[in-house]
Order: sequence, then C-alpha cells, then structure tokens
Amino acid sequence: MTAISGSSIRIYLLAGVATTKGYFDECRNQLDRMFRADGREPIIHILHPYGDASRNLYRQIVEVGTDLTNRMSIGRIGGRAAFQQVKETMQGEDEPMLFIGHSGGGAAAYQAGKMLHQQRLNRNFRIVQVGSPRIPIHPELRDKVCFFHSVDKEGKLSDPISRIGTWGGWTSEGSSVPHWNRYKYSPAIVEGIPLIGGHAHYFSHQTPYVDQDEVCNLDKTINRVRNWLLQSWS
Repeated sequence: MTAISGSSIRIYLLAGVATTKGYFDECRNQLDRMFRADGREPIIHILHPYGDASRNLYRQIVEVGTDLTNRMSIGRIGGRAAFQQVKETMQGEDEPMLFIGHSGGGAAAYQAGKMLHQQRLNRNFRIVQVGSPRIPIHPELRDKVCFFHSVDKEGKLSDPISRIGTWGGWTSEGSSVPHWNRYKYSPAIVEGIPLIGGHAHYFSHQTPYVDQDEVCNLDKTINRVRNWLLQSWS
C-alpha cells in the first residue's frame, strides 16, 4: 500500500448485531500480516458499536435502524458509539484510517467516518462496508466508501441484509423528466463476491467455506479490500 503516507495505519473492525467477541480474530490476523508485508504497521481495533452477542438482540436491531438514515440528528446510536471510541484512539488528522464494517457495523462505520469529516478531525480515511444495509452516501464521501456483498453462482446478490435500505434518489440528469436513480447516493464501488455460505460468513476461513480452488471466504473478502485500497489511496 505504498500510496498511503506514513509508516502506520489505524484499522477499525466494526461488528454488526449479535456478534461474538472472537468473530474478527482471523480477519485481524490476516490484515496484520498483509499490511506488515507492505511495510506498514497496522494498529487494529475491534469495535462492537451495538454490543456483542450477549446483549438484547431487539435493542441492537433498533439501534442499527438509527444509523440507516441521515435525517435523524439525535439518532445514529452505533455511529456515535463508534465515533467516540475512534476519537479516543486516533492520533491526528493526517493519520491513515481504515474502517471495515460488517452488517450493521458498516452503517456505524459510515456514520463515524462522516462525523470525523464534518468535524475536520480526520479526512484521510476509507470505509469498507461488508454485507451491510444500504445507507445514502454523501457525495463528498462517495469516493471514500466501497460496498461488498455476496453473490451466488449466477452472480446475483445472495445476502438479504444487503438489500435493506436504499441509495436511491430523484434526478433529472440526462433527461428532462425527473426519474428515480437507485444508485444516486451509492458508494463509489458496489461489488459482489462469490462466497460460500451466508451473511455471517464473509470472514470464514475454514471448511466448508473453502471453494474448489482452495480459496476461503476470508481470502476473497480481504483481497477485494486490498485491491480497492490500492486504487483508492493512489
């Protein structure tokens, strides 16, 4: 990742609802190896903005809902929780920061990054949403955000959580009649990953989540993240 300035990068892994505390362990290890191989020192934090699997599931789901809209000025519960933890650990406005959020954690990651941007605390960040609900992305942040979802053998979206929400908006661009553009507020990159299993298995690395080429889900997900970062941070 030679395009990233400085010798270190701060990484935040954000969990969705009902997530066990060890869910990101192997993902963290692989990211550590990947960045160190590129000559970077990764400082990795695992955040549970809605609590872990021991907390009431219904309350967590309700809190994710507050992060799926940009209209609720007093909402964004997970986003605010993540933002506070980021402020306590970050080092400065130029520090490279990477947010990887799974499921509802992707919504919290975006809201936390947006608050950093609005308060001018850090603008050198990127956000990866993995198997997340759709949340409208502000045009100023669009190039800082990518969205990965699982697809089946036919290339069709196979993760129901990634169908929740919308990026759509009305536009008259290219036409004299306003029409609905379902990607008007989408991230810069929306891409499917052919995975084995379902919503919970983006970071699985053992059998049965290994394909006929002996590539596991985790490798596929991390490789897509790496490829996007190489382009985005160039």
